[in-house]
Amino acid sequence: MARSLPARMIVGGALGLLLVTGAYAHHGWSWAEADQIELSGTIREISMAPPHPTLDVETENDGLWRVELANPRQTERSGFVEGVAKVGDPVVALGNRSLDRNEKRMKAVRITVAGKAYDLYPERIKTN
Repeated sequence: MARSLPARMIVGGALGLLLVTGAYAHHGWSWAEADQIELSGTIREISMAPPHPTLDVETENDGLWRVELANPRQTERSGFVEGVAKVGDPVVALGNRSLDRNEKRMKAVRITVAGKAYDLYPERIKTN
C-alpha cells in the first residue's frame, strides 16, 4: 500500500528535523562559557580533519588543552591552512572554554601563530 503524500511529507520533515537538531547540537556553542579567555602555549599536535580541525596546546601552568577551530572550510577561509603552523610553534588562542572546568577544551574564535592572527569567527570576537 502506497503512503499518502502528506504522510511522506511528515516523515521526511521529522527526519530532516532530527538531522538538523543533531548538527546544531554538535556545532553549537552551548557547551562553552560566554566569556572569552586567552590561552598561550606550544602546539603539540595539529589535526585538520573534519568535523573541526584541532590544536593540542601545552600551556606553561595548566597542562595540555584541546583547542577546537572552525569547520574545515571556515578555518581555511581564515587563512589557517596546513603548513602555516607546525608542532613546536608558540600559539595564542582566544576563545570560549568548556563549561565543564574539568575539561581543558576551548572553541577558538582567533588563533595567532608567528605574529599572524587567524580570525576563525570574526563576528564572535569580543574586544574590551
